[in-house]
Amino acid sequence: MGEFQTLMARDGHEFRAYIAAPSGQPHGAVVVIQEIFGVNSHIRALTDGFAAEGYVAIAPSLFDRVRRGIELGYSPPERDEGFGYMKQLTPEQYLKDVAAAIAVVKHAGRVGIVGYCWGGTVAYLAACELPVACAVAYYGGQITRFLDRKPKKPVMYHFGEQDTHIPLSDVEKIRAAHPEGTFHIYPAGHGFNCDQRPSYDPQSAALARERTLAFFARHLARTGEEDQDSSGGESEG
Repeated sequence: MGEFQTLMARDGHEFRAYIAAPSGQPHGAVVVIQEIFGVNSHIRALTDGFAAEGYVAIAPSLFDRVRRGIELGYSPPERDEGFGYMKQLTPEQYLKDVAAAIAVVKHAGRVGIVGYCWGGTVAYLAACELPVACAVAYYGGQITRFLDRKPKKPVMYHFGEQDTHIPLSDVEKIRAAHPEGTFHIYPAGHGFNCDQRPSYDPQSAALARERTLAFFARHLARTGEEDQDSSGGESEG
């Protein structure tokens, strides 16, 4: 199990981050980016899971810039509350917090980033702007707003074909703008990875996790020159 620690961004903002360490020598580090529900029990469980796989894992509390300690469930009122917090933040703000989280764990080796829902968009932006080795974006619905920014590192995308929030036409826009990405489409809806949501799809979640871990193993374990992802934008069900 991990624990919360206090970090400071370059602009002096102090915020909490949930940090979990592996039992042995780390294979690298993974930054886990929250949904709009804060660093709640689901995000902490994911962070613990990456630590169990051998990574130093950290989940920064990005909502601390609005109000500290926000942890929400998945009811419609809590979803609306989370959207309200998200709208009060700018990429320039939350990327400072992600950068601080990266700095804390980079001693473990190469740093990957994975984000869910809103965090999927944040992970994409991190691949464009921050020193990560790779990024994984789960159903990042706002990525289409930032297609003018080009990822500098390999990105894997997970989307659900039944996602009512992210039409497949948006997925195709992302693929057209950045065909070098690795795209996976699942027979599931939005939030299919979260076992606390009604939309949870255990088969899709397990397959996405397997692919994510393989992606991290490939891009975080390498040494020497920075690797370039040569995979095309294949879509697998």
